[in-house]
Amino acid sequence: MYSHYMTKNAAVIGGGVAGTAAAIALHSAGFDPVLYERTAQGVADERGAFLTVAINGLTALAALGLDPAKVLDKGFPTPAMELLGASGRPLARMSLGEGTLTIRRSDLSARLRAEAQARGIPVIHGAALTRAVTGADRVEAEFADGRRVTAELLVGADGLRSRTRQSLDPSAPEPHYLGLLNAGGFTAGPVDPRLAPPPGLMRMAFGRRAFFGWATAPDGSVWWFANPPSKRPIDATAVTPASWRAHLLDLFDGDPSSPAAELIRASDEIVGPWNTEDMGPIRTWHDDRIVLVGDAAHALAPTSGQGASQALEDAVVLGHALRSNPTITTGLRAYESSRRPRVAKVAAHGRRGNSNKVMGPVGAAIRDAMLPTIFRLLNRKGDPQAWIFEHRLPPLPVRP
Repeated sequence: MYSHYMTKNAAVIGGGVAGTAAAIALHSAGFDPVLYERTAQGVADERGAFLTVAINGLTALAALGLDPAKVLDKGFPTPAMELLGASGRPLARMSLGEGTLTIRRSDLSARLRAEAQARGIPVIHGAALTRAVTGADRVEAEFADGRRVTAELLVGADGLRSRTRQSLDPSAPEPHYLGLLNAGGFTAGPVDPRLAPPPGLMRMAFGRRAFFGWATAPDGSVWWFANPPSKRPIDATAVTPASWRAHLLDLFDGDPSSPAAELIRASDEIVGPWNTEDMGPIRTWHDDRIVLVGDAAHALAPTSGQGASQALEDAVVLGHALRSNPTITTGLRAYESSRRPRVAKVAAHGRRGNSNKVMGPVGAAIRDAMLPTIFRLLNRKGDPQAWIFEHRLPPLPVRP
């Protein structure tokens, strides 16, 4: 096995979950990475209220040499999901994977960033990439503030609208809007027990006018999300907190499928809205010196519940590929060939969940009548998502 402990320098673009995990993996593989984050220090840029880290994500954290219990200490278990129809009648209950946790995106990113800094990985804020150019044995990154950085490897973890991806392949598809908005919130404290799911259960409901999901945190507060349909993408700067709250209440008032309206009224923190976007497969994830990870490489629908977990898997596989191959180029090739088939399958699985969130009365009645039978058939031979959750990766070695 080749080992790159004669260190090489690497630039990682994006300080979110994907980028920070990739930097930790590169450090384990013998690189000296630097994280470049476009937002100023102390300014949150974490789209999405909260996320789930499934058991395959937990094992990826462990493979990075991290303690999942420490990294996810602000989260709580949500190993099961119950799906309700338009009337509030339960349609199905399914496993989200034993060990799955729900955590605020900002808390996960902060914990990973602290782990990176504990390893001596610098984090440079206010560094927005404008383009990256691959040379014979280096890549040069140019930033909006005029700085230029050269490195032997550049990892693009800069999200769905990645400037790294544009530099790598100017013809790569652009993200496209899916007709759904995303928002979330947190109640100010414990709520009436009749409104709160039992601990460990994420409830989701096909509301009459919007999809809604909610779970109970250990302190009794409820964390929730909503997916209002919208024919056009929204300009979030044109929405005030008061107008957005009023819009959500208008969507859910009188809806028997969930206690959404009561929970929205009880919330002192509402985040969003964001546009839900997707992206078609891109031609390549790498060249000789640049590689993509996370949403920059592959968009995963929120319904997959796998965005963070797949980004963590990307990081582990990238670290192994670079450590076990004789050159950066062959390592990047091995990374893509290993990850692309699995990610494509997970993405296809998640996209199916976006197709029927809001329907008219007739379509909703047919859906609610058919789904219990469909789920029973899917579960006849065990958990149909086991192939996602049971994926395991070997640990990266500890850097001497």
